[in-house]
Amino acid sequence: MHKEKGVIGLKVDSLHEGTNEREFTCDAADFNDHKLIDAGFRGKVQIEVAAEKSETEITVSIRTSAEAELSCDICLAPLSKTLIGDYRIFYVYKDHAGSEFEDDDEYRLLERSAETIDITEDVRETLLLSIPMKVTCTDNPECRTFPGEKKEQTRDDGDRSTWQKSLEKLKNKYR
Repeated sequence: MHKEKGVIGLKVDSLHEGTNEREFTCDAADFNDHKLIDAGFRGKVQIEVAAEKSETEITVSIRTSAEAELSCDICLAPLSKTLIGDYRIFYVYKDHAGSEFEDDDEYRLLERSAETIDITEDVRETLLLSIPMKVTCTDNPECRTFPGEKKEQTRDDGDRSTWQKSLEKLKNKYR
């Protein structure tokens, strides 16, 4: 995401030594990213930031919470879930940084004269990483994986081979 001005920024000069906590609220549309909209994020995004400043670095911990409109992977029923994501970045001042930080994505170099740290892209990535790999509904009676529904047994267990029984157990485990 390339923007002239970031949605979420931390003013470095307003951070004091130790832990600094900030809260931000914005809309998913503020990010101007179709990936967030396609993923189901439509409403408000709550962001909690804890920035711990020391003489050599600033550690930024991000926690996002947002409502997402998803669909069940099995029955395709629409459902709404609150997704929570966590991410941590280390901003190391250039005058204290060695070459070991150059290839690590969690470490970023920061000039001593920097006025703000733009964490917009990191918040966007945290939101995208909070999307579960598999979405299933648990309280929809129309979903065939509803726990209260009794399964029909078409065959006697004696007619099934060991691998079929194991496959059935595995299938039930991931529902």
